[in-house]
Amino acid sequence: MTAEAAAAALDVARFDARQNSRHEDLAGDERGPAELGEWERIAQLLADAPSGTVYDPDTDDVVRAELAADAAAAAREAELREAMRIAARADELQALRELGALDQAEPREGDEAVREEPTRRAGGYIQDDVDAWLARALATRLGHYRGPAAREAAAGLLTPPVLAHAALLAELLRLVPGADVDQLAFAARLATTEPEATAALAAHLTHARPQAH
Repeated sequence: MTAEAAAAALDVARFDARQNSRHEDLAGDERGPAELGEWERIAQLLADAPSGTVYDPDTDDVVRAELAADAAAAAREAELREAMRIAARADELQALRELGALDQAEPREGDEAVREEPTRRAGGYIQDDVDAWLARALATRLGHYRGPAAREAAAGLLTPPVLAHAALLAELLRLVPGADVDQLAFAARLATTEPEATAALAAHLTHARPQAH
């Protein structure tokens, strides 16, 4: 936008402001004065600049600061919504635990972040049953873990013991189809104490599995 175009836009904004001031229902609208003030600022900016300068909002420090503030506010709002979601889901999981029904629940997208909330509430004590529930769900492809993308994403969201538990459990269930998961509780103990060794054992069982031809 050139200085001439900005001056013309300022004239229009001033005219609109005068018109609005004559209408009681529009006199209190803050958008008009704000728009007028912005055009006054831009027109003055171009008036003070060398002749021929073209206004570019991408290089306007005021606009850039406003956009940065808006982005920061949006990020804070998103963080608040996520915190509220995590708290609500943690309450739901806690209720299922108290009913003894956690193992029957299907995990949802975002539950990887929720697993830390019960631990935080317990003062840092790791909630083994929640970790075991997630590992079982990942191993048996329950809930949103049916999707390969979710299983792949879990590798970067869950802790090594949970991932090792899930990997070993999946291989044991392949070796003994129809086995009761409760009979394989030792997999969780192995993963908790020796996650690297457990992951290595799971990988060995995977490679040792007969390949289909």
